[in-house]
Amino acid sequence: MIRISEIKLSLDFDFRTLCPLAAKLLNLDISQIKQATLYKKSIDARKKDAVLFTCTIDVEISGNEAEIIGNCTYKTEAVKAYRYTLPEVKRDKKRLRPILVGAGPAGLFAALTLAQAGCRPIIFERGKDVDSRAKDVEALQTGGVFNESSNIQFGEGGAGTFSDGKLNTGTKDERARMVLETFVRYGAPPEILYQAKPHIGTDILRIVVKKIREQIISLGGEVHFLSTVTAIHTQNGKIISVMVNNETEYPCDTVLLAIGHSARDTFLHLYDSGVPMEAKPFSVGVRIEHKQEFINKAQYGKFFDHPALGVADYKLAVHLPSGRGVYTFCVCPGGEVVSAMSEPETVVTNGMSYYKRDKKNINSAVLVGVTPEDFGTHPLAGIKFQREIEKKAYQATGSYRAPAQLLGDFFKGHPSRRFGAIAPSYKPGVVFCNLQSVLPDFIVEPLRTGIKLMDNKIRGFANPDAVLTAPETRSSSPVRILRDEQHRSSLNGLYPCGEGSGYAGGIMSAAVDGIKTAEAVLIQN
Repeated sequence: MIRISEIKLSLDFDFRTLCPLAAKLLNLDISQIKQATLYKKSIDARKKDAVLFTCTIDVEISGNEAEIIGNCTYKTEAVKAYRYTLPEVKRDKKRLRPILVGAGPAGLFAALTLAQAGCRPIIFERGKDVDSRAKDVEALQTGGVFNESSNIQFGEGGAGTFSDGKLNTGTKDERARMVLETFVRYGAPPEILYQAKPHIGTDILRIVVKKIREQIISLGGEVHFLSTVTAIHTQNGKIISVMVNNETEYPCDTVLLAIGHSARDTFLHLYDSGVPMEAKPFSVGVRIEHKQEFINKAQYGKFFDHPALGVADYKLAVHLPSGRGVYTFCVCPGGEVVSAMSEPETVVTNGMSYYKRDKKNINSAVLVGVTPEDFGTHPLAGIKFQREIEKKAYQATGSYRAPAQLLGDFFKGHPSRRFGAIAPSYKPGVVFCNLQSVLPDFIVEPLRTGIKLMDNKIRGFANPDAVLTAPETRSSSPVRILRDEQHRSSLNGLYPCGEGSGYAGGIMSAAVDGIKTAEAVLIQN
């Protein structure tokens, strides 16, 4: 088929009329168009008085492709529809069943791949199933009751299940297309296949996650909840079994380690067992909240309420003379700030949106990059650094409420007294604090400078009434578990993968890494 790119269309274009459009662009008769499909759609809002869609469409035709492409003035190329196929399976299916530690995106997609290959994987997830988990998250938000084994970090679907369900990614791996198709197959809206910034929201993602689990089980796999892998037993440098909940031993020779970035006790056990790992850079900062209508107007101008656009988001980054980078991350339009701790007497923030993105505020993390030079080179030093900040936040409020400060007061360095035009969305609530008592100066000062510079890109971003909620410490894993090109640890049979192991940065890249790791297992003799 022929792919036509960089097509500019008005916001009022009727996307049900792609075949006539394709015929016009390719100078063909409509009878030569077999099918036209939207492949990519993004918003071009660089000119606020002329906001447009930029689109790519795939067209199946009758005729000579090369000749038609040669006569077309638009950017065109001949492409083949992507179809994912499993690699040739070399693994003897009679060997011990592969075990997966963690049911986040990496674990679920690795397990699904292994199950489709007939390997009957077993998943051990330390948290609860997604429905039970949702009740525990609500209990924290409404009553301040924290469950150490079931929260926004731990449970079916991983941390991403209680986020915006963002599926945009920087990876160019073709498997990303298959991940999107899988989401659609199990309940996600079809538009994620062509949106430049696809999202499905935490509400729909919970449904999809459950259906993927059911498919794994239907193919012979198993999923065990409230099941923490507490030990990995070895003999002569090879895995021979895992211990679950310190009471049940499961023989195995292959373990896919798909832990999230918050499985701190697992990191410690692996380190004590001699598994090679290293500290890696990550980021720390705050959540910032604005009115969603303000961002809509800033990004879309007079088109801010056009029904074809939906809510606006942003992506900002500045590089300071000190060498620090400050950037926005995990933007949640029409969303809310949520409590994301995984340990008692700590406070951690994150962002979450539902599919409709219809809340009054937009929030995002504003983060400062940190490296082992800041917190130490020991492989677990980053965890210690995170924990110290999270404990200070709890001590500052004396509860699971979060420290908060208006941006104008943050610039001045004194606690706020009352909220302005923007009300915080964090549950179970916030307490006014000076965030300088929670975050180190080498985070605070770059945040102050960076947010002021961001105001040059979106006027009003540095609104004194914007609400800062702290801390955001779990942007990515502070640890990388070392592996070779075949995704193998030096411990024979151990395959680290996903975000927690330091090889991904979001739902999509974690899912892709899980698939690639499963493939590595399948092709091993």
